[in-house]
Amino acid sequence: MSEAQPSPSLTFPEIYERVLVGPLFRPFAERLIARLQLRPADSVIDVACGTGIVARVARETLGPAATIVGVDVAPPMLAVARTADATIDWREGNVLSLPVAANESFTVLTCHQGLQFFPDKIGAAREIRRVLSPGGRVALATWRSLRDLPVARELNDIAERHVGTIVDMRHSFGEASALEALLVEAGLREVHVETISHDVRFADGALFARLNAMAVIGMSERGRGMTEAERAQVADRIAINAQELISRQTRNGAFVFPLATHVATARA
Repeated sequence: MSEAQPSPSLTFPEIYERVLVGPLFRPFAERLIARLQLRPADSVIDVACGTGIVARVARETLGPAATIVGVDVAPPMLAVARTADATIDWREGNVLSLPVAANESFTVLTCHQGLQFFPDKIGAAREIRRVLSPGGRVALATWRSLRDLPVARELNDIAERHVGTIVDMRHSFGEASALEALLVEAGLREVHVETISHDVRFADGALFARLNAMAVIGMSERGRGMTEAERAQVADRIAINAQELISRQTRNGAFVFPLATHVATARA
């Protein structure tokens, strides 16, 4: 996948799909799906699916006949998902009230990097339990905390010089014990949490630093008050200030950094 500077006319979901999914999200999605040991008779629902990489990996694994549903609250994300794979049933909906019919259930549920953003986590976990068939399997992933990810933490430290304190929701549910306790409280069983690590590789480290900056600027009080143009200008400055880090993490022409996630598996 090309990491050329994205066109200004692209929407954020389009940039997310074209630039971030391949090098960053797909490797973790593949390992998440692998842990579920999907079977031909499985039906899959992917919650907080974004542009749909986990659902698409499930489709690649199960083939065209399987029932696969992707749910997200953001229509622009779903629009990109539908373009990427029209064979999947993409549905708009909230995790606290999933768009699942009363007579409908799934043998497998996934949620990759969504749980940490849900305000009502136990409500979400109980809804996840509700739509699973008896004995159904679930796999959920949340990034580890920033203190465990030195490069990600340093990128945020650089951004904070420009916008003040950042509350990075991406890494806000990074404790394995909290993830396990949540699923047990929701009534799931055979809960197991492990850590998966992967070296992410980007051909263009400055582009990654800029896109990361665009994400975290909005997680600061100062950034929330900026216009899009102001955010873009600040992101450019953050990327420039990250050059020393990028050079330090460059291997064979690529920006390389370790990223780790907790993966919880359980049964209904």
